[in-house]
Amino acid sequence: MTVQDELQRLGVSPAGRDAVLPFAVEPLDVRGRAVFLGPMLDAILDRHQYPVSVSRLVAEAAALVCLLGTSLKFDGRFTLQTTSDGPVSMLVVDFDTPDGLRACAEFDAEAVAAAEARGEADAVALLGRGHLAMTVDQGANMNRYQGIVALDGHSLEEVAHQYFAQSEQIPTIVRLAVGEMLDRREGDSPRHSWLAGGILAQFLPEAPERMRQPDLHPGDAPEGVKPHEVDEDEAWREARALVGTVRDDELGDPEMTAERLLFRLFHERGVRIFTPQPLTDRCRCSDARIRKMLAGFSADDLDHMTVDGRIEVTCRFCNARYDYDAGEIVPGGSGTD
Repeated sequence: MTVQDELQRLGVSPAGRDAVLPFAVEPLDVRGRAVFLGPMLDAILDRHQYPVSVSRLVAEAAALVCLLGTSLKFDGRFTLQTTSDGPVSMLVVDFDTPDGLRACAEFDAEAVAAAEARGEADAVALLGRGHLAMTVDQGANMNRYQGIVALDGHSLEEVAHQYFAQSEQIPTIVRLAVGEMLDRREGDSPRHSWLAGGILAQFLPEAPERMRQPDLHPGDAPEGVKPHEVDEDEAWREARALVGTVRDDELGDPEMTAERLLFRLFHERGVRIFTPQPLTDRCRCSDARIRKMLAGFSADDLDHMTVDGRIEVTCRFCNARYDYDAGEIVPGGSGTD
């Protein structure tokens, strides 16, 4: 039976691009999500015109955040943010439930160009050393949860694995990859088009003792101390091995779909798919939010922002510009409507 036959039998429409597809492989006690990004990712990256290597890094982080953010079961926000000493000093990707994504990066253009010229512009080199924070904001009057992972020569995949090992303590495997296409339309200059794909699988058996994992390396254990080891559950070993076969070129293939990928991996065991979650390029900035933010500054700060009697603010995520007469903003107030 083909993927299309199975979708037709289930009465389910394909997830397509810019959607997360939840799935379960019940014989292996595995649940997860797969994502393939396309036009929405292009819209985010086009407005910034980042260097190619920075666009690739933002795209990979966006795929990871979509996999993680769509797991939230409440109205809230999931944020990934890096702070590091590499050419890309900061990377921020926000996910607003149920479907909103925005992203931006701060970088040293000369350092990025030099890294690209040397052929050393992968995620590890661009981020350098620092930390990555993953924050879950459950809204007003609720505590925020934050997990922090060191950026110390690790890829985003490796950082995600470390995050789940130390924060969630759920056996998890993540695969991420980005594809780049060059669209040569007649009469126009070549245009970059981006694809990003990812899959996340987690081992969630009913018996919690089956989820045991080795303790995290203490980092300062005396020489000769053997690392903690546990016998890995056979079902999880199989699932992890299957997801580990996913290739970068599959996740960056314009012809690949989430359904095809899941069918390839798990058709022998049987995989269930659920309703896809569409994704949207959506920023949170607005006139009301910007006015409220400006009103929180002191009179002296506002004076330093004022040029020829005007205050201009540009959203770093979507590049929207907000322009105000300085007299409209009252320090300590709420602005004017």
